[in-house]
Amino acid sequence: MFSVGTIPGGTPQSPEPGAASASFPSLAPVSGRGEAEEEEDNEQEPAEIYLCALWTSGYLGIAYYDTSDSTIHFMPDAPDHESLKLLQRVLDEINPRSVVTSAKQDENMTRFLGKLASQEHREPKRPEIVFLPSVDFGLEISKQRLLAGNYSFIPDSMTTTEKILFLSSIIPFDCLLTVRALGGLLKFLGRRRIGVELEDYNVSVPILGFKKFVLTHLVSIDQDTYSVLQIFKSESHPSVYKVASGLKEGLSLFGILNRCHCKWGQKLLRLWFTRPTHDLGELNSRLDVIQFFLLPQNLDMAQMLHRLLGHIKNVPLILKRMKLSHTKVSDWQVLYKTVYSALGLRDACRSLPQSIQLFQDIAQEFSDDLHHIASLIGKVVDFEGSLAENRFTVLPNIDPEIDEKKRRLMGLPSFLTEVARKELENLDSRIPSCSVIYIPLIGFLLCIPRLPFMVEASDFEIEGLDFMFLSEEKLHYRSARTKELDALLGDLHCDIRDQETLLMYQLQCQVLARAAVLTRVLDLASRLDVLLALASAARDYGYSRPRYSPQLLGVRILNGRHPLMELCARTFVPNSAECGRDKGRIKVITGPNSSGKSIYLKQVGLITFMALVGSFVPAEEAEIGAVDAIFTRIHSCESISLGLSTFMIDLNQVAKAVNNATKQSLVLIDEFGKGTNTVDGLALLAAVLRHWLALGPMCPHIFVATNFLSLVQLQLLPQGPLVQYLTMETCEDGDDLVFFYQVCEGIANASHASYTAAQAGLPGNLIARGKEVSDLIRSGKPIKPVKELLKEKQMENCQTLVDKFLKLDLEDPNLDLDIFMSQEVLPAAPGIL
Repeated sequence: MFSVGTIPGGTPQSPEPGAASASFPSLAPVSGRGEAEEEEDNEQEPAEIYLCALWTSGYLGIAYYDTSDSTIHFMPDAPDHESLKLLQRVLDEINPRSVVTSAKQDENMTRFLGKLASQEHREPKRPEIVFLPSVDFGLEISKQRLLAGNYSFIPDSMTTTEKILFLSSIIPFDCLLTVRALGGLLKFLGRRRIGVELEDYNVSVPILGFKKFVLTHLVSIDQDTYSVLQIFKSESHPSVYKVASGLKEGLSLFGILNRCHCKWGQKLLRLWFTRPTHDLGELNSRLDVIQFFLLPQNLDMAQMLHRLLGHIKNVPLILKRMKLSHTKVSDWQVLYKTVYSALGLRDACRSLPQSIQLFQDIAQEFSDDLHHIASLIGKVVDFEGSLAENRFTVLPNIDPEIDEKKRRLMGLPSFLTEVARKELENLDSRIPSCSVIYIPLIGFLLCIPRLPFMVEASDFEIEGLDFMFLSEEKLHYRSARTKELDALLGDLHCDIRDQETLLMYQLQCQVLARAAVLTRVLDLASRLDVLLALASAARDYGYSRPRYSPQLLGVRILNGRHPLMELCARTFVPNSAECGRDKGRIKVITGPNSSGKSIYLKQVGLITFMALVGSFVPAEEAEIGAVDAIFTRIHSCESISLGLSTFMIDLNQVAKAVNNATKQSLVLIDEFGKGTNTVDGLALLAAVLRHWLALGPMCPHIFVATNFLSLVQLQLLPQGPLVQYLTMETCEDGDDLVFFYQVCEGIANASHASYTAAQAGLPGNLIARGKEVSDLIRSGKPIKPVKELLKEKQMENCQTLVDKFLKLDLEDPNLDLDIFMSQEVLPAAPGIL
């Protein structure tokens, strides 16, 4: 950047346009506010999670670091089985990049980690297993690491005792395994320098907070169930610019309910979907907010809150940059808008009923610290100047010294013009003009145009001037006056930048000292965003509020609908479902192909799932009991990397349900046994159902759709109140089959596969032959080949043999007819005769 004063022809004149004003080298264009905010959201690198786990004497301690918000999450000591099911659930949910543990481990943990490391097909990829010496997990050394940490959310003014008391209010130091896991995690982060690999060694890994998470009251759902129920569905992004980078959400339950206006709301909604719960207090608190915003008089308030939530941006990323002193100009804009939007949310929620806990929390916890932050940023930061110069600049009247230096800098062009006039008087008369310029970090220089006789470097020398460099056919020198200016004015531009950087650092410290309230803003704002999104979807799709009855031990649904299918079909027929107590715990559903059996199963599963995440549901009424797990065997999730056959995958899914389902579990099975021999598949299905029936009142709630009509016809299941037979209602109208898609009690008498085959476009003769063979099998008669086909085949074989005979050269002395008879005629005889 430089200022210029120019004197052409030895006479004081106005400089050329742009030369006499304070001007600076061109900068890269800075995005507008909306674009800058969008860049902030898109710029964040994919989140990586580093997990530390310890298992001792039946108890598990877990802590993990999330790079997306620079936060450490920990789970208080929890009992876990020797098979480490709880740890497996955590791994499935968070997909860590690395799993850190002690090199001195129990045999069960060693076996578990060995199995984890061998999972080549694990999605998205198997984690790295890191072993640290057991001394790094010592209790005392772990406590020392926690207390010695540099945390931005703890004010520097706190004494050591106050810091210990403060951390004790956050971290459960009585949970010894958790403390040791936290200590090991801090050791790993410090050794790997996660996120600060290129920084100075005295820069520590940023930790913006500690958060507790628990897995109690959670409903168990495996990845197969998420897939087959289309709760999540990723598709390749259609943009050619994002082919390598990412996926987009396809037609899925998450896709139609995700109407969140901020990215942290989307993240929380996904978290709720991965952690369905039967905690009635939590579920009803979510439903209360949704029901409030569904009232017609609250629609305007909901829209206004959603607009404000659109300005809640990535605060953890900004705080992380502040911690590392990497703050950008756009960060101050985004933070300023976020804080003022949070204040708007607070004022709005103070006018809402305080009986709803979320409104009360926002009204109380969005403290005056937010107003203090917004006021500081608004009074200090010059947003327009910062965008123009692409660096942090302050407003006038903040620092008198900075204002004085800026005034001098702005007045340089006219002053330097006068200096240039005086310099020209002392120069050779052959020099037509000169200028005095200011270049940051270099200082003031005398600039002279290159003359024709100045060819060699020796020609550049001028008495009384020190040659510096040649640039763009202009020679740059230091003169006595420019040296005097350097001493008098100094490097104004750098001084201003240094002083403004110091002010920025002081402002960052003020913001980081109040990081806790900003983190709480993000938590509560994202929760409000999710519930507003669910309320919007419930309003548009006509959902109703579910009820929870722990005594029900099942589900009761009146006129339920499939939330995805009803959006794709022109008309959708609702169906009811009821399973509870000891009657009809196993529902066997038969019916023709394409009559809606699979949709009915998925509908029951999706409505139950939606209720367990605290959403309204697509039904007139829904009553959900104490469901602790949802198991499915509906589609085979095939993958070459699994190295398993389709039927083996089906067996694994059913085995998971048989081994883990309780009397409170919901099990959905569709067409199990069709992947193998019909008799064997039927026998396996009957054996699985009889196993559950033998449990009596402990039998899970099971919905089974099957085309094995022999299951009923051969009475392979014992009669009793635990079994209920349902069918999909149809009506035969001549050769046509009319589907009513209505569930009713009864048993189907045929699968009507031929009708479905005709609908699929198979030729009529193939369908007719299929019906003929089917009838022969049912009657126990032998199956004979079709005469016309047999005669046609015989003629083809005769023609082939005649053609071969006519090609023989009977006059050839080397021809051996015996060989022709033995190799051609005799083998073809059975096919001809």
